[in-house]
Amino acid sequence: MTPTLLELEDETTHLTLAPELGASIVNWTVRSTGQPLLRHSDAHALNTGLPGKLGCFPLIPWSNRIAEGGFDCPDGWLALTPNSLTDPLPIHGSAWQQPWDVVAQSEDEVILQLDSATPFAYRARQRFHLSAGKLSIELRVTHLAEKPAWHGLGLHPYLPRTPNTRLQAPARHVWLCDKAKLPTELSALPVEWDFQQLKSLPETLVDNGFCEWDGHCLIRQPDLGYELQGRATGSDYYLLYCPLGLDFFCIEPVSHPVNAHHLPGRPGLRLLEQGQSTELGFTLQYRPLQADVPNS
Repeated sequence: MTPTLLELEDETTHLTLAPELGASIVNWTVRSTGQPLLRHSDAHALNTGLPGKLGCFPLIPWSNRIAEGGFDCPDGWLALTPNSLTDPLPIHGSAWQQPWDVVAQSEDEVILQLDSATPFAYRARQRFHLSAGKLSIELRVTHLAEKPAWHGLGLHPYLPRTPNTRLQAPARHVWLCDKAKLPTELSALPVEWDFQQLKSLPETLVDNGFCEWDGHCLIRQPDLGYELQGRATGSDYYLLYCPLGLDFFCIEPVSHPVNAHHLPGRPGLRLLEQGQSTELGFTLQYRPLQADVPNS
């Protein structure tokens, strides 16, 4: 069954959302040309009903994987079960696998809300806004359960990858991982993973968390004729996922590293009491690139 879609637009771009599929972005395109700015989702991708086949989905109330079958909260152990057919560990929280409600909608803005009981009671809100080619996404989670719990936030956008895709995303350290894709040690950046300046994406698999990020990134797509200037708030970390042999990559603004629930000090997580909230924001500004003019 095809989900109900919402459409937003400004003078430059067009956004399609699927509230029923975890409040996912289906497509974000340039109005004049139809050029996809996120990985293009066709009808087949949409009909799978899987947010991981679409353009972007929210990570609430944590990002990425959690080991050991759960985590400690102040009142005891919170047991978790795997929630993805493609991963043996609980991953990406629970908001992406539930239908959201439309709270408000206009031509260029929509607010979606989810009241969840899994894995504990929380309310998530996601605001999308378009203006002059800028996509703004605001995430907010409010803890509703009587007993406190750890929360984290993130976004999982999928971006086109061509041979000339370039990324700038300054960070200072990266978490190295084991075969289960869980962090093992914090390391200085290898040269090929140092994105202080615009650089080609690595030709090897990357699925790692980067730390001490200033929230700025630039994604330049010369083969596709545009660039995206990104700015994250409430996010000192990003996850970079570059799968082998596929035509997309992901740079995910997140509030905490992978498996932070089991790292010393639980970096980036927030222990929320009932009624308390935490937020994360991300903007992407579309800019067309000027075509090279040959010398006369």
